[in-house]
Amino acid sequence: MLSPKFILSRQSTRFLAAGVVTIVIGAGTFGIVSAASSSGSTAAATARSGPAAGGSIGSVSSLSTSGFTLSTPTGEQVTIKEASSTKYENGTTATSKSAVTNGATVLVLGTDNNTTITATEVIVGPPKPNSTTAAQVVAFNRGTGDKSKTVGQVPASYKQGTGTIQSGPTANKATEAALLAYPGGVVDRVVKLSNGDYEVHNIGVNWPHHIFVNNDFKVIGAND
Repeated sequence: MLSPKFILSRQSTRFLAAGVVTIVIGAGTFGIVSAASSSGSTAAATARSGPAAGGSIGSVSSLSTSGFTLSTPTGEQVTIKEASSTKYENGTTATSKSAVTNGATVLVLGTDNNTTITATEVIVGPPKPNSTTAAQVVAFNRGTGDKSKTVGQVPASYKQGTGTIQSGPTANKATEAALLAYPGGVVDRVVKLSNGDYEVHNIGVNWPHHIFVNNDFKVIGAND
């Protein structure tokens, strides 16, 4: 018998900031698949060749003149580079770089390149990740194989080597939804599938590596 499947309902960061989080129980038949991708907002997802939109969530563990280090809930250390164009929010209110302090919880969106994120937006004090789905994340353990597990719904249109790399607001919304469901890793790309759903690729953890988000930016499933 399949275990319960959990879906994080998220229309946008603004709705979640108001505390609107819905868990829906569902069931279905699922397959275990993997993904590859390439850079560029309209490139076919066949082989990644450069940085792409992504992000991470965690607490600030150290500050520098060029940015800060973020410690994820699973203990991964992510280098965040700030730029003059980086935008800052405290919840849903615009703020400044000074809001980023040691120990602060932040959700970072930007361009990921080998787990170094050049931030386009830093959200200080984001909504808390969903505790039910967050508890399922398996931290990276060197020498341990990835956990084989599928929960929720894997879109029928998801096939290895297909899809379109996303950027801008679309990638940001999908990344936020994925990280608020399954915090702990680093999103290094978002791929749009042929049916309009998204595959959010998550690294730095043993599970999940693929988080599926529908076109309403609700998390519908995850697998290895």
